[in-house]
Amino acid sequence: MADARSWESIQKKGLLSTSSLLDLFEVMGHERENIESRRRPESVPIVHEKYGRAVVRGNNPIIESKLRAALPKDFTLEQWYRLLNKHAFFWLTSERLKTLLCARAYRDYPHAVLTLDTLRFVRRYEQKIVLSPMNSGNTQPIAHPRSPETFKKMCDYPFQERAHRGNYYQIVELAVEGGADVTESVLSVDLMQCAGDGMRVLHNMYESGGTGEHTTRTR
Repeated sequence: MADARSWESIQKKGLLSTSSLLDLFEVMGHERENIESRRRPESVPIVHEKYGRAVVRGNNPIIESKLRAALPKDFTLEQWYRLLNKHAFFWLTSERLKTLLCARAYRDYPHAVLTLDTLRFVRRYEQKIVLSPMNSGNTQPIAHPRSPETFKKMCDYPFQERAHRGNYYQIVELAVEGGADVTESVLSVDLMQCAGDGMRVLHNMYESGGTGEHTTRTR
């Protein structure tokens, strides 16, 4: 799930993590510090003379008092924000996509939803993918303990241990450090918006014409 106007940029530059996007847009100093290592109560637009406009989403679901208690004593809030901002995140179920799409901060606006051929994507980025058993950017309603070890390579992830939890909880997040080129694995791009207790497709912006039974949606 990305900003409604981001598909053209994603085609050209890839689906970038926040830190990679800040590098590309040459955002430095105090402005970068506020975006990369602080809680963002709202989405932040950034502008570059060459690359145009981009939007860095807010992380308002984080309550810092809860987050601080959930982190190791020797790991700071700033370090956690920087760790998250190094990665591009993907949802693995449509239910979790719907939860974000219909969250208070996003439900009144359309968003670009990219559907990927998971198998093709994973084959390309297997060595860079990390998996998480929790929503690492959320502390509501419970702030589960977390640390850098929360994110595990696919070969180290406890798939069987968590299999009984079902698809919704076995793996919560898939992330790629730095971001990823999704042009070879994207099946469709739809402009979508929350509609009551579901999701509504407003407009199809791209269709690959291919089929793939394994799909995931970006956050």
